[in-house]
Amino acid sequence: MTFDPPETEPVKDAAAQQLWELLHRAVSLGASDVHLSPGNVPLARVHGRLEALPAGPHDASPPAPLSPDVTRHMAAACLSAQTQGADGAQRLQALQDYDGSLALPAAGGGARFRFNLHRARGGWALALRSIGAAAPTLAELDFPQGLAQRLIAHPHGLVIFTGAAGVGKSSSMAAIILLLAQSRSVHVLTIEEPVEYVLRPTAGSLFTQREVGSDTPSFASGLRHGLRQDPDVILVGETRDRDTAQMVLSAAETGHLVFTTLHTRDAKGALTRFADLFPAEAQDDVRRQLAMSLRAVVSQLLLPSVDGGRRALALEVLHVNQQAEVAIRNGRVETLESVIQTGKRDGMWTLDDDLRRLLSAGRISFDTARRVARRPEELSASMGG
Repeated sequence: MTFDPPETEPVKDAAAQQLWELLHRAVSLGASDVHLSPGNVPLARVHGRLEALPAGPHDASPPAPLSPDVTRHMAAACLSAQTQGADGAQRLQALQDYDGSLALPAAGGGARFRFNLHRARGGWALALRSIGAAAPTLAELDFPQGLAQRLIAHPHGLVIFTGAAGVGKSSSMAAIILLLAQSRSVHVLTIEEPVEYVLRPTAGSLFTQREVGSDTPSFASGLRHGLRQDPDVILVGETRDRDTAQMVLSAAETGHLVFTTLHTRDAKGALTRFADLFPAEAQDDVRRQLAMSLRAVVSQLLLPSVDGGRRALALEVLHVNQQAEVAIRNGRVETLESVIQTGKRDGMWTLDDDLRRLLSAGRISFDTARRVARRPEELSASMGG
């Protein structure tokens, strides 16, 4: 069975057709990522594990390695799909690395992928991540409803989601933003690279989604101009440079509720990384701003489940209380772990607390929990391991 490519990209060769079929197959398997590179068979990451990706459900023979010509045509097809029919092959000649996004046609369920094109082994390689057509719900993510309600109850301030790439930070934020828009009338501005989920309008709320590269030159520029667009809530896909960090703080200080992400292990790492985006002489002021504006840091992990199915979400949660505020202002972020441990009455919990919950529910193995625990020996003792 074959599937039509996007209407904006007529089938020019078998390689383009194969790409759409592979992506359609990845969607049907629930894959998070697809890897297509010269000399390798097509691979998909399903529930955290890489496996060979046949083009169709009835293909009995193992997939063949891809040739450089095939991956080059696939890369060009991605560019053409993104730019609504422009000559992707011509654009490809001027590139070495490129990030973009594309949508599958109706036959693909409207699924969307963000893609990275890069040179490898003298040819073109593609890494594509499924980003879904619609934002997931909190229930689909197993994200605690009570935590989400508490985060959206803040009228203004900064909420940071942190964790490695691919652990679902963007999905969690999208689900929370949808809950917020359903709870009260708000104008939500998102600045992303690329847009992860198309957020559908809800009664009384407005979504303005801007993509870095096509709609605005940078996160910082999008934020700077976005503050003049009457937003109530702002989602910044990632805070990765000083200009963006300064605008994030300014937005949080001027009456907006701001959500953003960082790529660190925990709250300590997130706040250290945030301050380190600034020169040393400015970091004390930044810490004071953070102490006043920060509302919460949510650290995420996705862990292999016992049944081999959907990965289990593990969280560590810091709500900024008086102790946390003092620690942040004084640059003593190493004490935040203790603040979380003693802050259970304030709705906080450590990663190890959440690992115990997942172990008790039979969601993850003890080996998995021990591998990622902050204090593996204490975890073992508390679980009788």
